[in-house]
Amino acid sequence: MSKLEALFDAVIVKPLEIDEKMYGSIFIPDAGKDRNEQGEVVAVGPGRHVAGVGYIETEIKIGDIVVLPTMGFAKLQFEGEEYFIGQENQILARIKPE
Repeated sequence: MSKLEALFDAVIVKPLEIDEKMYGSIFIPDAGKDRNEQGEVVAVGPGRHVAGVGYIETEIKIGDIVVLPTMGFAKLQFEGEEYFIGQENQILARIKPE
């Protein structure tokens, strides 16, 4: 079985299923609406070199729940599953459990 590995400061995120709305017995899909994706981080690159600063490690960790922008992260199909991949600095927020 293959495994996805993130390089440099890339982050790979598995989208979370967000419940669709029901009004009585009518199902209202969320299609067509721009919304930020939420997902669980499944792979994180080690970091990157920045000129004049040095090596910067990534802050996001595997297992973090994050909010992604509506644009910027690329969709990736891997072994029948959908993922998003992009740079760590594009992540909008980390959702911390209470």
